[in-house]
Amino acid sequence: MACGCPVVVSNTSSLQEVVGDASILVDPENVKNIAEGIKKVLNLDEDERRVLIEKGLKQAQKFSWEKCAKKTLEVLELVSNKSKS
Repeated sequence: MACGCPVVVSNTSSLQEVVGDASILVDPENVKNIAEGIKKVLNLDEDERRVLIEKGLKQAQKFSWEKCAKKTLEVLELVSNKSKS
């Protein structure tokens, strides 16, 4: 998504939360469904492709290593402060 490409993503685990509505979701255990998802992305018209790309870029901005590090530090500080009391 961060590269400006429409993506096909497994509909299991936390991936749905990560991609939001910025992807085509498929059942990873269903080959036919995966193929349909890929075909759907390949056959998007220009407007549909643009919308999916824009959503993906916006969604990808929510995630970065810096944000991940800050959140991890917040949790570690919280746990550390609780163990001191």
